[in-house]
Amino acid sequence: MRAFLLSVIILSMLRNRWTGVVRGLVILAAIGVWLAVGALGGQAQGNLSSVQTNEAAAFLPESAESTRAAELAAEFTDSETLPALVVVERADGGSLDGDDLAAVQAYADALPDAPLEGTSGDEPRTVGDASVADPVVVPSQDGEAALVVVSLDADLASEDVGADESSVAGLSIQALRDLVEAPAADGGLADTGLQAWVTGPAGFIADLTGAFGAIDTVLLLVALGAVLVILGLVYRSPVLPFMVIINAVLALCLAGLVVYHLAANGTLTLNGQSQGILSILVVGASVDYALLVVARYREELTALASPWTAMRRAIKASWEPIAASAGTVVAGLLCLLLSDLSSNRSLGPVAAIGIVAAFVAAFTLLPALLLIGGRRARWVFWPRVPRPVEAAAGTGDAEAAPAAPTTGTDDSVDVAGHGVWSRVASFVGRHDRATWIVTALVLAAAAAFVPTLDANGTGDSDVFLTQVDSVDGEEVLTAHFEGVSAQPAVVIAPAEDLDAVVAAAEGTDGVAAATPVTDQPAAAPGAPAQGEPLVVDDRVRVDVTTEAPSDSQAAVETVEALRASVHDVSPDTLIGGAAAERLDTQLAGQRDLRVIVPVVLAVILVILVLLLRSVLAAVLLMAANVLSFGAALGVAAILFEHVFGFPGADPAVPLYAFCFLVALGVDYSIFLMTRVREESLVHGTRAGVLRGLAVTGSVITSAGVVLAATFAALGVIPLLFLAQLAFIVAFGVLVDTLVVRSLLVPALVHDVGDRVWWPSRLARGVARHR
Repeated sequence: MRAFLLSVIILSMLRNRWTGVVRGLVILAAIGVWLAVGALGGQAQGNLSSVQTNEAAAFLPESAESTRAAELAAEFTDSETLPALVVVERADGGSLDGDDLAAVQAYADALPDAPLEGTSGDEPRTVGDASVADPVVVPSQDGEAALVVVSLDADLASEDVGADESSVAGLSIQALRDLVEAPAADGGLADTGLQAWVTGPAGFIADLTGAFGAIDTVLLLVALGAVLVILGLVYRSPVLPFMVIINAVLALCLAGLVVYHLAANGTLTLNGQSQGILSILVVGASVDYALLVVARYREELTALASPWTAMRRAIKASWEPIAASAGTVVAGLLCLLLSDLSSNRSLGPVAAIGIVAAFVAAFTLLPALLLIGGRRARWVFWPRVPRPVEAAAGTGDAEAAPAAPTTGTDDSVDVAGHGVWSRVASFVGRHDRATWIVTALVLAAAAAFVPTLDANGTGDSDVFLTQVDSVDGEEVLTAHFEGVSAQPAVVIAPAEDLDAVVAAAEGTDGVAAATPVTDQPAAAPGAPAQGEPLVVDDRVRVDVTTEAPSDSQAAVETVEALRASVHDVSPDTLIGGAAAERLDTQLAGQRDLRVIVPVVLAVILVILVLLLRSVLAAVLLMAANVLSFGAALGVAAILFEHVFGFPGADPAVPLYAFCFLVALGVDYSIFLMTRVREESLVHGTRAGVLRGLAVTGSVITSAGVVLAATFAALGVIPLLFLAQLAFIVAFGVLVDTLVVRSLLVPALVHDVGDRVWWPSRLARGVARHR
């Protein structure tokens, strides 16, 4: 008998030892795989800017009028150009004399030989290699400025060259600006008493690309820094915040690795906005999921002696709400595939890839990091180390004693022991109807300002929030060269309608001139056309110069009026060009808002019904989150229009904000309601909602603050679109976290009671006891 008992003890020890070895190998393997992902993905993440496309024309559908016009317009020229404009005036504001004009001409003569830094081999080596013609100097009529027109080859301009894969357009603009700062002996303008700005379409593209350049480093560092501070305050641990940060960074590496290869292969279109949103979304979602897993893990550690068993229990308990949360966000974002704009369509899968990466990391890498200490793994929480209560201590896999079941009508449950959230839960329980009515009225009052938000689009000069060379140069250009448009509107018309089209164009408000393209090139920009109109396949091309710069919103409005007047006399005429592309982009964005928003609502509603097994609860949650989004957008309208004085907003701002806020905002209600349903199965609905609010209050609030902080980090990129999106999403997440999830939803559910679970059996007050 003793021998048998000894054998059992030895076998048990060996089994436990081998089990520990296997577990250790699994943890090391998981960490090793993720380190490999980090090595490959980190490099891909750093190279994402090299596969970006930021030209508006690349995002338009083939059916857009400007896209069809561009295809036909290419038949009238040997090559398309991307103009770069160097506008020069005296530093003292006086008129240009002969010496000044000679200095400008010397600058223009030196430009073709200006080197493009970092290029080699067969790549364009100089500005001349990237241009289709020699630079042309045009003095202003007032004699106070001169314009140097550099016509870059549009096909070459978008190519990435050099060791750092910069675009030819960007390198060319940098070469133009470097030469401005060079001494006169080298063809520059530094010591001539002149000042110059490089603007035009090429200048704006270069400055936009430069602004997005901060995404790779500054944005990520700001977001991670903010998250680290918040995690330090939440956990009060020197180790745990860094584990969560490592988990988020490696999740971002995985997402970057996948997105880079898909963009490089042309499977999706990546722009700077999508890249910035990807970084923020992955960091925010990863930390949110980590907060929930760690909170449940810590809760289990107070009932179990074995960290491994506690983690298994924590994953089992947190998997469903996090999976539902991730699935909701992914489903909502994939609705962007219905967009007419490839930039919007690509954001859907790009962001969805990021959410999936965050989800995978939360249930593979994070548990491995938390369990790396083996039996001593609970010390990652030091100095506040969770220890099992006496009833469970020493039992290894023992569970905490379950709470005594109560009836479905008992709402007097004790919710003490959770600090401020116990008091919030008690307040909601005592004043449920007044709480949800007041909060709903406040949110509705804020949402009433939504119609005042101007989201019809902005010009290129309005995009930047800081001073940039291209914007300053456009102001000087407009002041001295009235009616100069770097990229005219391109009108492709049937040859027999030429006279009528020209007359209709010239009669449109905001049009400075309408000039048919002839079989002879113009002597200089702005010079009268020579020769006969060029006819290609019974079509003619008319270049229409607008009074406003082609990259301004005023030019967009002129093109909209131009289309109306020209189509009246020639329905088959197509109108394209830079302003027309911007107009088509804005129209597509407005169409996307009308189409995608209802689809997102329907998809998320279905997911909520399946998750909560209740139609009524899903409808109430959806209504609460839509009201929250409306409040956030209404407050944004007040601030954007009346406080900050923004010139407007792109139609994509409310669309992106809706997708993120409704999908992400409903997450916190999901986290709450899944716990409420779990508690309701034992304690009944009214008691369950109070217990769920008290238990989840701290962790969900922390998650909301983290997500708001990460989205707020988008504001470090000095671009109007990202600043507006950062405010709306960050403010909206805080409203969801602190108002909707903390007051509105629990008060409403508490007031409705068991009926909130209709049509499930919980609606009949039947609690399925554990």
